[in-house]
Amino acid sequence: QAQLVESGGGLVQPGGSLRLSCVASGFTINYYAIGWFRQAPGKEREGVSCINNSDGSIYYLDSVKGRFTISRDNDKNTVYLQMNSLKPEDSAVYYCAAVTRIVQGICVMKSAAYWGQGTQVTVSS
Repeated sequence: QAQLVESGGGLVQPGGSLRLSCVASGFTINYYAIGWFRQAPGKEREGVSCINNSDGSIYYLDSVKGRFTISRDNDKNTVYLQMNSLKPEDSAVYYCAAVTRIVQGICVMKSAAYWGQGTQVTVSS
């Protein structure tokens, strides 16, 4: 069965760092763009970052630019999200998804072929 499994979430203090991993199984990520999305309680799910499969181009949500870094390792069938200088407003459940459409560099959420189960990130003092 095709799956994406996120890990690496947890509780950190403001200014701290986490690295999220998204491991694919049952399919290879080579032919998909991979997006990271997040959803906080009472809020809509939003795109955080996107990495293209063809040219490696990358998108970041404005509020995370300079703090988050997305990368992919096709040999390990894994995508990472390095999160530094975390802020309380970054608290959310983070999901990765394999998407089939990119518009102006942005992963189209509704085009996702596969979703992970999510990993909780809580930034609090």
